[in-house]
Amino acid sequence: MTSRKGAIRRAAGFCAVLMTLAVGTAACGGDGGSSDGTFVAGHPEPDHLIPSNTTSSYSWDVTDELFENLLGLDKNGDLVEQAAQSVESADQKVWTIRLRPGQKFHNGEPVTAQSFADAWNYAAYGPNGFQGNDYFSQIQGYADLNPEDDGAEPKADRLSGVKVVDDLTLQVTLDAPFSQFKLLLTHPAYAPLPKAAFTDIKAFENKPIGNGPYMMDGSWERNRQIKLKAFPGYTGPRKPRNKGVIWKSYASADTAYTDLRAGRIDVMQSIPAAKVSEARRILGDRVLPRQTGTFDYLGFPVFDKRFADPDLRRAISMAIDRNGINKAVFDGTYTVADSLLPPLIKGHRKGACGELCTYDPAKAKQLFDKAGGFSGTLELYFSNAQPSYEQWMQIVANQLKQNLGIQDIQFRKIPVSDYLSMLRAREEKGPYRQNWEADYPSAQNYLEPQFHSAKNRMGWTSEEFDDLIAKGNAAPTEEAAIGYYNRAEDVALREAPMVPLWVWRGFGGRSDKVADVTITPYATGLVTHEVTVK
Repeated sequence: MTSRKGAIRRAAGFCAVLMTLAVGTAACGGDGGSSDGTFVAGHPEPDHLIPSNTTSSYSWDVTDELFENLLGLDKNGDLVEQAAQSVESADQKVWTIRLRPGQKFHNGEPVTAQSFADAWNYAAYGPNGFQGNDYFSQIQGYADLNPEDDGAEPKADRLSGVKVVDDLTLQVTLDAPFSQFKLLLTHPAYAPLPKAAFTDIKAFENKPIGNGPYMMDGSWERNRQIKLKAFPGYTGPRKPRNKGVIWKSYASADTAYTDLRAGRIDVMQSIPAAKVSEARRILGDRVLPRQTGTFDYLGFPVFDKRFADPDLRRAISMAIDRNGINKAVFDGTYTVADSLLPPLIKGHRKGACGELCTYDPAKAKQLFDKAGGFSGTLELYFSNAQPSYEQWMQIVANQLKQNLGIQDIQFRKIPVSDYLSMLRAREEKGPYRQNWEADYPSAQNYLEPQFHSAKNRMGWTSEEFDDLIAKGNAAPTEEAAIGYYNRAEDVALREAPMVPLWVWRGFGGRSDKVADVTITPYATGLVTHEVTVK
């Protein structure tokens, strides 16, 4: 999934403004929250609070606490059972899921297999227009709910591959074997919904009823805050060590950082890169560094014959000084790429990228000349979401001029709201910034969506790559699957339709009023239930 952390959305401003708008004294930062066992976390405004209707990490900050999936990830990225008691398959295609008994939604309704089936069917039904629709595409019957022809009526409104066996048992049949299905089940889209959700789905979003460790404390105060309190009826593995959390909305990450420094909020998950050095001086050990899986790549429009020669693509890659850019733009905090996979993903191989990712201007010029060079204007595409994008693209442009002799280079800075639609439509006419933040921590999730012939944005086709991915998906063990995914990675690195640049590094921060603060690199982000309030 393309990164959700590029742009800061609309939201409220300073604490004083919130007070004026009568948001409430407890909402005004760390001092107010800590007195009653709650704490305050700052982030951009969510777009939706129904887990299957958003692809925003800002929404998942909240929904991960309101809802509990069948499976989750611990701090190390390992699978743990949450609502499920077991998830098993003999062939990677037909899966049997058994729920842990005794679970309830916040309104007292029992959590059953039907609760999951109803939620998945609603999200997968094309006319409902849910953002998480595609995450159900591997389940048998999905095509009947999502006809390819515009205007065509779906043949069904339920996934034929989802069968409720009894109150605590689901059977899920996929179109093809998929060894990563258990990891897919950790995705927020697979959360259950109570019957109350389907009475008025829009109204439900204002005060969602989940099955997680926290419940709503009042309604969603849009562009201001979302208050959650510990759910006393929760029986799962994530028992809160605090009384609740207030997610306070910010239009600017800089403003949120200012409030963190002043103690008006207790947790910030992502300090702006330009403020990290200052934060280290001021906050000391209250700065929280972490690995991330967020990855920047440079993609090529292989569908354009000017970029069809792999030697040209390799030349451009080897003409880029990744280490120099990391130091100049990111203060050396990012990890220079040596693979198509970030280090925290199982299957990452140190040095897999080899020569392709090595700065070698002389070899780059040889490959460039071998490919016949490049004539005309070289256009470089990126969005306006972060100032750093233009900064590193400017350095790339200078290096391509100096090392390859390409003199006519133009920037195409695209509004963030239009950038992905432009790439999906294949309207780019030159190399472009591609960013990926995994939907779930699997090598497959980095490779298949970005490089598969039927899915990639580059127009690159490779039967060899596609076949290796299919074999990895059908593999009987994780070890066997990773072997196939690594071989597929080698094909993509050899052909270089898109080349890796660097992996982001995250820096969060906390006030002195909270402890035991962990921010994971996964969709769960902040491990809210472990935070203790002094």
